[in-house]
Order: sequence, then C-alpha cells, then structure tokens
Amino acid sequence: MQFQIDVQRAEGIMDSRSLVVCIGNDLVADDAVGHALYHLLTAAGLGKDVRVCLLGVGGMAVVDELEGEELLIVVDAVQFGADPGTVHVLDWDQIPVSEMRPVSGHGIGVREALQVSQKLYPEKTPQAIYLVGVEGICFNAVGAGLSPLVKAALPRAVEEIAQLTR
Repeated sequence: MQFQIDVQRAEGIMDSRSLVVCIGNDLVADDAVGHALYHLLTAAGLGKDVRVCLLGVGGMAVVDELEGEELLIVVDAVQFGADPGTVHVLDWDQIPVSEMRPVSGHGIGVREALQVSQKLYPEKTPQAIYLVGVEGICFNAVGAGLSPLVKAALPRAVEEIAQLTR
C-alpha cells in the first residue's frame, strides 16, 4: 500500500500542498466570481504544488476534493456589507458566522462541510483554511456578467491567492 502511494506521488498525482477551490455559478452575475477566478488562476500557473478546482456549488462537494493538503483556499463571491469589489482575505476563524440557518443554492454551507470533514476526516482536512472573497452586489440577474467593480477586483484577488500559496 505504501508503495502505491509513493508511485502516485512520483507521478504527480498527489503532490499538491495547497488546494484552491473556486465556487461560483457563471450564469448569475457576481456569483460568477469563483468561475472567473478559476480561469485566471489556471492561466497564471500557481505552481506544481498548488491544485485549483472549480465547483459550481460549495458545501459537501468541497470535502470530496480534499486529499490531505496543508492549505485550503476557498474562493467565492461574498456579501459582508463592504463596498462592491472589496477583496476579503480571511482566516477561517475570522469569517463572520451568519445567525441564520444557511439556506442558499449552495445547500449546506462550506463552513459546515469543513466542520464535518474535520470530525470525520481529520487526516485529509487542511489545518490552514482561508477565504478569499470578492464582495458582490448582484446575485439575482441570470445571464448578466460580473458587475464592473467586481470584475476590476479580480487581478487583486489573484495576487492575494498567489501570495497565500507561496
């Protein structure tokens, strides 16, 4: 069994140290932040030890992507009440906890999914988890592109993610 794991590492299958999970729906205005950043990040080439994946929704799908990385960065559009286009870089413990039960198109929230993962799969759940969120303004216009201020913030978000993965 150990031999198989070493062979997989040698082939580059399991050598990512960091995982960047981009969440978003490219059909709904500013909810497309994760989708847009996924394409920018893959073009930027963050390095062989960084794996970038795209999920249309977060929740438990994030847990399926975990392979024992040291660092997880969740990328998504957020609504924290800041100016549109603000790039938030928050340690997981700094993320505001909603008083409301998480009800959205994402189903179970990423926070809850990672709490479950920490309990059930501590060996594959990263200890360092960050959110890179871009403050959106429009989340209900199907077929609309990113808001101009949100679109303008994407290069800064790429820089922040690159800095975290160094």
